[in-house]
Amino acid sequence: MFEHFETDAIRIQTKRTGEKEHSTPLFLTSSFVFDDAEHARALFAEEVTGNQYTRFSNPNTTELIQKLCALEHTEDGIATASGMSAVFTSIFGLVKSGDHIVSARAIFGSTHQIFANILPRFGVTTTYVDIDKQEVWEAAIKENTKILYIETPSNPGLDIVDLEWVASLCKKKKVILIVDNCFCSPYIQRPADFGADIVIHSATKYLDGQGRTIAGVILGKKELIQPIRYMARNTGPSLSPMNAWIISKSLETLAVRMDRHAENAMKLATFLQESSDVELVRYPFLPNDPGYAIAKKQMRSGGGIVSFVIKGGVERAKKFLDALQWFSLTANLGDTRTTVTHPTTTTHSKLTEEERLAVGIKPGLIRVSVGLEHIDDIIAEVKQALANSK
Repeated sequence: MFEHFETDAIRIQTKRTGEKEHSTPLFLTSSFVFDDAEHARALFAEEVTGNQYTRFSNPNTTELIQKLCALEHTEDGIATASGMSAVFTSIFGLVKSGDHIVSARAIFGSTHQIFANILPRFGVTTTYVDIDKQEVWEAAIKENTKILYIETPSNPGLDIVDLEWVASLCKKKKVILIVDNCFCSPYIQRPADFGADIVIHSATKYLDGQGRTIAGVILGKKELIQPIRYMARNTGPSLSPMNAWIISKSLETLAVRMDRHAENAMKLATFLQESSDVELVRYPFLPNDPGYAIAKKQMRSGGGIVSFVIKGGVERAKKFLDALQWFSLTANLGDTRTTVTHPTTTTHSKLTEEERLAVGIKPGLIRVSVGLEHIDDIIAEVKQALANSK
């Protein structure tokens, strides 16, 4: 591969066909033909590599994974139909009945539903730990603990986990560390460099970056990807070639997009800190943020997400959202366009109030995925919405 991130993101692609195309073509086929009966047998016996069926592999998904492995510094990976299928498949491919998981308490709402309500049906239990209480993490690990699962930064509170510390703990305890790197992308943070075993993404977010596709990826050590791939091939959460092609092309602009997202987010966070209408601002690269020191150690920038607590609770938060004139009200994030959501009533509404408060989701918390529009326009939109929501 190349020496620099940007060149890998642009130049890694499928081998050029006889048509001499400059851009990778779409391989919109459900199946692939074999040279002869022996070739078919060898492929299914996994004695040779090659494409059999798009549920298993396809040149477009292969290119995407090869590119992301280079960007994340991982050995192998698979692409899935959504971010949540990446979460579930990465876990279900590694656990069995009787296993135990330790998870940071601050995780996405649907991931919480998997741990709390789905995995217990199969005899897999989960213990939650608070991000800011490292002393309880080791105590939570049992003899049957298989996985330690984290998001950093967390969604939507932007809590930061010390990757180097938690990877060291997992190595000591012989536990698999899975890191959701969705909020950063490999351009801002590479968990594998700090010892993570598996890195997952909702590729729907920054990897696509334009709100067009639903996709997920699972990347990591080859020996761990193997059982996950077996699970995926036989249960079918495969990514379409079209969406793989779109995301692979999107990665060509990931670095420049993430630089602008972070630049705009930092300026918005600084503005919000100075507002008398705001109770609290969370952004990893603000010097007074609780996660600042760790974020500076393991992240290139603070990323594109800003969370803030507006004074006045749920009702004021709703008024703020209704006062917005052109920001997009949507649960998605990582778009070129600025998007805003109120986690208490949307993405994390299935959690109890106690569970939300335990991970810093106060009633007035608003999550902003800061887009690529001009920062003066972004700040003006927030400023007028604050004024018109009183």
